[in-house]
Amino acid sequence: MITSNAPSRNLLPPVLLLLVVAVMWLTHAVLPFPPVLPASTRWLGALPLAIGVVMAVAARAQFARAATEINTFAEPTRLVTGGLFRWSRNPMYLGMGLAAAGMAALSGAATSFLLAAVFVAIVDRWYIAFEERRLRARFGAAYETYARSTRRWV
Repeated sequence: MITSNAPSRNLLPPVLLLLVVAVMWLTHAVLPFPPVLPASTRWLGALPLAIGVVMAVAARAQFARAATEINTFAEPTRLVTGGLFRWSRNPMYLGMGLAAAGMAALSGAATSFLLAAVFVAIVDRWYIAFEERRLRARFGAAYETYARSTRRWV
């Protein structure tokens, strides 16, 4: 079992996303810096938010259909490579990143965009890196072949 550099097992990625969104709105309320997006265009953030939520839910449903483990910190049981996973090795994280960007656009605040970028960086460098080490250890050549043919994000 790989435990070095493991993200906190108490902080699952969706929980981190909810915390980031809460901090976005709290920061926007407490420190109302001038927005970087005009109010007339902020509603466009609903599009990446909706696409992100649908993508994350659809990818989660693929895991359920494949009867594989969804928990970031549990031992992987199956390598899912079809459906959304043909286009991205991490469609759930991609969906969450799009949702964070959409929420940032809805707020229009620069701090929200910064927080969305921090969320994506944490996901990329912490959660995905941890999961990739575990997938390599568990599935070996099959994972390496998949990783060479499918991009990490898009």
